Amino acid sequence: MSTYVVGDIQGCLQPLKCLLREVKFDVSHDTLWSVGDIVNRGPKCLKTLRFFYKMRKNLVMVLGNHDLHLLAVAAGVRRPSGSDTLDEILAAPDREELLHWLLHRPLIHHEYGYTMVHAGIPPQWSIKKAIKRAREVETVLRSDRCIDFFKAMYGNEPAVWSKKLEGMERLRVITNYLTRMRYCTSDGILDLESKGVNPIPGKQKVSAWFSHSERKARDDKIIFGHWASIEGQTDTPNAIGLDTGCVWGGALSFYCLETAKWTQCKCKDGKCQD
Repeated sequence: MSTYVVGDIQGCLQPLKCLLREVKFDVSHDTLWSVGDIVNRGPKCLKTLRFFYKMRKNLVMVLGNHDLHLLAVAAGVRRPSGSDTLDEILAAPDREELLHWLLHRPLIHHEYGYTMVHAGIPPQWSIKKAIKRAREVETVLRSDRCIDFFKAMYGNEPAVWSKKLEGMERLRVITNYLTRMRYCTSDGILDLESKGVNPIPGKQKVSAWFSHSERKARDDKIIFGHWASIEGQTDTPNAIGLDTGCVWGGALSFYCLETAKWTQCKCKDGKCQD
């Protein structure tokens, strides 16, 4: 039995199939974990979503920001952007079945001593606290308040967590930490504008969320995606970055929990590349 974690796919189905063949994935006993962002920007978003839905009995997936964006667009509360590649999903005859399944994916998964999340865990939260906060958002997503949540989901404020936060502001900052965070201060003040390997000059003193030495989850193994520009490099053994920029011309990566082995595949135009 093997458990493989895959990085951000974003509609790039061919590399995923390539990797499943490479590791000889066996549906009778293997499991695939996904860090989220399975759709958007890439060419085969509908086929990717259908592929995941079909293999759902062998799949554990957490929601990424692009997955949440799809759900908000499908709910009619957000207009697609010019760079979105979601039209085929929105027009698909089975869209409601697919989106209902997607809506019920978690924001965090904790198992076998690993915690999987799309973007990261802020320095001021333990894993236990992060899971508890994630459940607050998941409960609303699966309720009749989900439309109100999608309407309020977008935005960079509040920039830091506070126990005093209530309502949609509370849910927004939780969602931003778990699905959008890259840089923050040691006490969790978010910088959501910086996306490269270094923060934007002149910003407040921020660092990669996983680099803060006193963060509460520093001794926990955290698997995440979202940050293509660092190409999986964290220099922190317990922070395992799986987004290696597949949709931007990089490789798609698998990480095996049992062996800590990496496998990569780079495909273009439907053909596997060495």
